[in-house]
Amino acid sequence: MKSPLPGLALALLGAISLRADVSLAPLFTDHAVLQQGKAVPVWGRADPGELVSVAFHGQTVRATTGQDGRWIALLGALPATSDGADLVASGGKGAVVRHDVVVGEVWLCSGQSNMAFTMDDPRHPAFHLQNAAQEVAAANFPLIRQFEVARKVSGIPMENATGSWVPCSPATAGPFTAVGYFFARNIQQRLHVPVGIILCCWSGTPIEPWLSPYALGSDPAFDVVGPRWKQTPPDYPHKDSWMPAGLFNGMINPLLPYSVRGILWYQGESNAARAREYERLFAALITTWRAHLGQADVPFYWVQLASYQTPGDPGGMTWAFLREAQAQALVLPNTGMAVSIDIGDPKDIHPHNKQEVGRRLALIAKARAYGITGDFSGPVFSAAERVGSGMRVRFRYAEAGLTAADKPLQSFELAGPDHRFHQAAAAIAGDTVLVKCPEVPNPVAVRYAWTNNPDANLYNGAGLPAVPFRSDTW
Repeated sequence: MKSPLPGLALALLGAISLRADVSLAPLFTDHAVLQQGKAVPVWGRADPGELVSVAFHGQTVRATTGQDGRWIALLGALPATSDGADLVASGGKGAVVRHDVVVGEVWLCSGQSNMAFTMDDPRHPAFHLQNAAQEVAAANFPLIRQFEVARKVSGIPMENATGSWVPCSPATAGPFTAVGYFFARNIQQRLHVPVGIILCCWSGTPIEPWLSPYALGSDPAFDVVGPRWKQTPPDYPHKDSWMPAGLFNGMINPLLPYSVRGILWYQGESNAARAREYERLFAALITTWRAHLGQADVPFYWVQLASYQTPGDPGGMTWAFLREAQAQALVLPNTGMAVSIDIGDPKDIHPHNKQEVGRRLALIAKARAYGITGDFSGPVFSAAERVGSGMRVRFRYAEAGLTAADKPLQSFELAGPDHRFHQAAAAIAGDTVLVKCPEVPNPVAVRYAWTNNPDANLYNGAGLPAVPFRSDTW
């Protein structure tokens, strides 16, 4: 008679192999940056019912794994530190350790190609950063770190994302998001704490795939989104990445509920033909991303589209209306918009001066998120009033006066009761602008920079550009 021991041993080994080692979510890799000053969720997987301990910088917190194998623990608010430490998650079968974890400021950077625009990456030959070689050579900032989320489309919410935290150096900076890097550099040099940027973007995508299923179901006006996508030709190159909620499911959901200081967004080019719809979609994205993160007041800042001569639409206004739709989201709390109308490239949808874009976003963050006194906005239209045969335009954020760059003011238009706009002459008068046009003796409306590719040269005393505007609603 054969001994039962070999079979029993095999059975025991099989049972042991089914047990899961404790694991951390993929966002928690070596060199990770955790958010300072607020509770930090840490999560992963282990055997159902297993007690898991998380230790970091003198704190030890515990959680019990649910029946689905998931656990989440909450570290108390942490002070910023540049000294890398071990983050340890331990359970009944051992421990997992992540090294060189620091604490500072974390910003989620998302959108389409102008956020994906890299410092100097041969994989993206369409991106040409201004002074790329010099910028990369000088990018010796190991306390600036990037986690790039691998591209993933999914019809259902995914749990994990692929990526790793990479400290910035001349050898690693090439694949960094240029806008995110220059933003982070400005913040890091001012606050002197680590800055982490989570890059989560996909070139050429509209806003619809970045909305969650909940967001798409939050407004009956969005019912057109799904059927419209299904009508896209099967061989259309962008079809998969344009799937409604597909990028939220595949790339954003796996990041939840990572603690962040704020969100940076650069997107809109692919929605320019649907500006009115975009206004509602964009507001829904901001509101629901905050809810999904569990951080209802998290700062959300974006880049207004730059000037660009859209092919086949010379003198067109589709981008002007999209810029307006972006600006409408400023009614939401803790939002901010970096204007880039003056630094676009009429022949390149990817403007090269990402340094200034990052700086302008950082000015908003310094003032709004960090309470650092300083100018952060260019002139914003306040009111227009009839003055004789012209109109006087008043602005907010013009306390230090107004300036015109290099030449007389450009891109102002007036319209009379016939609603026909004509190019107008404009002159600065203190903190206002006087606009006149011989063809419009009885003006009722004024516009500024209201085309796809305007010559926009109105600034305030801080050198920040005016937001394009119109006084009419025609």
